[in-house]
Amino acid sequence: MTLEELRKLRGQMKTEVEKRNTEGKTIQIIVGMGTCGIASGAKETLNAFLKEIEEKGLADHVMLRQTGCMGLCANEPTVEVIVPDMPKVIYGNVNAKVAKEIIEKHIIGKQLLDKLIIDRPAADIMSK
Repeated sequence: MTLEELRKLRGQMKTEVEKRNTEGKTIQIIVGMGTCGIASGAKETLNAFLKEIEEKGLADHVMLRQTGCMGLCANEPTVEVIVPDMPKVIYGNVNAKVAKEIIEKHIIGKQLLDKLIIDRPAADIMSK
């Protein structure tokens, strides 16, 4: 590798590491990456969020995380979105198009996407 290629690689890696830094980030996007989610396209959903966060310059404020199964297999891929001063919500059937809509309307526009919201079953109706 040339010195210039090494510098470019260092810059890319620095950017990747910075994306994982959680300090100062107040918004969370959590993608369900259990086996059911992955089989339904959660990896593509995660990549779509990465792309949108980078393109919109939101990496300093938005933390993109992965979690295991959320227990909502029929609605995979599922994504939980946490924004200060807004209710925590879980969106279902999130593909790349919906990921873009979540970034534009929920994260930037501070509007819930009501028709896409799903939720966990209430604890009082679940049997143990």
